[in-house]
Amino acid sequence: MNADLFRRRPAGRAENSLPLPFAERELPAGRHQFHKERLMAQIHEDLRAADAGPATVRRTRARNSFLRSAILVPAGAFALAGALAAGFLTYVDRGGADGTGSTTATRPAMTTRIGTADAQGTPQLLDRISLAAATTGGAPKVRADQFIYIGSKTATTYVKTVGDKSTLVSEELHMRHQWNSPDGLDGWLIEPGNTGPAGVTLAGKDEKGESPTPYLNAPTYNYLSGLPTDPDVLLNKIYEETRGMGTGPDQEAFTTIGDLLRASYPPAELTAALYKAAAKIPGVVTVDDAVDAAGRHGIAVARLEEKTGQREEWIFDRQTLAFLGERVVQVQGEAGEEGLIKPGTVVSTSAVVNRTVVDRMKEIPGSAG
Repeated sequence: MNADLFRRRPAGRAENSLPLPFAERELPAGRHQFHKERLMAQIHEDLRAADAGPATVRRTRARNSFLRSAILVPAGAFALAGALAAGFLTYVDRGGADGTGSTTATRPAMTTRIGTADAQGTPQLLDRISLAAATTGGAPKVRADQFIYIGSKTATTYVKTVGDKSTLVSEELHMRHQWNSPDGLDGWLIEPGNTGPAGVTLAGKDEKGESPTPYLNAPTYNYLSGLPTDPDVLLNKIYEETRGMGTGPDQEAFTTIGDLLRASYPPAELTAALYKAAAKIPGVVTVDDAVDAAGRHGIAVARLEEKTGQREEWIFDRQTLAFLGERVVQVQGEAGEEGLIKPGTVVSTSAVVNRTVVDRMKEIPGSAG
């Protein structure tokens, strides 16, 4: 199963596992893994700050609905070439130990050009993306003794409050390495800020001593392999299983599909069906230009959440139509505590650097950065 740092684990488990006292039902609904992990990191930071002194430190997730965004990863944004050209943001390569270098924003928030959105031609674009995914994308067959590896660059922007002063800051762009067995019962996560250098285990049973049951927002490879590949049937399942979650059914369906595309490794037939299903969701548009966390420009399929003014964008290579990554941009109004998140702020960002099958836990493919 995908990384879930909020999963309860019995005391005395592996040395690097995290005993987390929060139940699944206590989290906001929706993308359960990505933001669960980020929220956990924030809790650890707040506890450290509390130990350091009496000042109250509070980090407020800029996109409340994105807190649910868990399967995987909020990402905060990074070397956005458009932003650099416009002078919005300067980055410094620190040569981090996690790969070819970590990139740090030297200003409080990451910003970007807001691309132009147009609904015209979006179904046709998704049809082409679906065809490309059916022929070149998707996970290969995975043996029971192998692991799905996903290496991604990610970062997020958030409101940080110390005492009575709130500021908008962006976390360091960093590599995230995750391994999961096909049945989801074994796995490992290494992510600066969320884990120590050795990482944490993703194995273990719940507080009842039972193996967690996979579902749409916390899938396993085996679970994904059993999902319907008829786009209409698949979309109906997504709507049904996410009923009442998030800010609305259409946005929740779009977000759920995005999570599956970014933070899991669906078989090719399912990947193609997910794109065809997305084309049937009202409000889906094409954005002329977007930049992923690795600095790659592409075309995006997106949807605006009217309640928050934030647009979730799936970014694709213009030539191959391969999925590159995802970001969330504030495009309307202001959000966050004291309205600190202005239009043009990149709320989260991620880029899939490498997604493959490996034979051993903690094996990092050579091109994973």
